[in-house]
Amino acid sequence: MNCACNNFNPPEFQPAINVISSVTISYPAQVTTTIPHLYVNRTIVRLVIPAACGMQQANNLTGTIFVTGANTFNINIDTRTFDPFAIPVAPAPWINTCAQVIPVGEDNSTLEAAAQNVLV
Repeated sequence: MNCACNNFNPPEFQPAINVISSVTISYPAQVTTTIPHLYVNRTIVRLVIPAACGMQQANNLTGTIFVTGANTFNINIDTRTFDPFAIPVAPAPWINTCAQVIPVGEDNSTLEAAAQNVLV
């Protein structure tokens, strides 16, 4: 894949914005990020899906996550009737279009994710 989204540098602060490489059509939906996301269970995130990536029904939806791996998590959004997600491979202007996941809150009594901020 020849996309600038794959060259996304790891963030300096956590929890941070991450680039999405896939979203499944399922409930719960599974989201895969291009680098380890470092999120914790019950982080609330917003999905930002550009039109070129499909799955516009998920654009700007928020949900609570359950971490399933270093680059994956399940989100309580039902995507079973959504259009498929796909990384655009067509020439410009879509080549540098990145779908993102953005942490917006935490549903934990301990604020576990808030203690992860680190400066590189």
